[in-house]
Amino acid sequence: MSEDIRNALKPGMVIRVHQKIKELNAKGEEKERIQIFEGKIISLKHGSQPGATVTVRKISEGVGVEKIFPIFSPVIEKFEFVKQLKVRQAKPYYLRNYKKRPKEIRKNKKK
Repeated sequence: MSEDIRNALKPGMVIRVHQKIKELNAKGEEKERIQIFEGKIISLKHGSQPGATVTVRKISEGVGVEKIFPIFSPVIEKFEFVKQLKVRQAKPYYLRNYKKRPKEIRKNKKK
């Protein structure tokens, strides 16, 4: 479940984005850490071009937060798949003010 899925991103996916953050500590030394942002994909732009971006939205303490991540940036460590939600459109901006929770798409296992 921890593989990088840059080429398989779809609208409605819930993903974790691992982003490198550089900070200065009290001594003035530069320190690097990884920050994780988990949310739903509401937009994919420019396909597989070098400047492709993905917009991820989450609700944090009752406030909606959206971040735009460049897909092929060296600052992004990896994209991690969590689950796929059922959405009606290619750019589900309606999720911004959608009151109900979208249903999860389950994979049918044949025995």
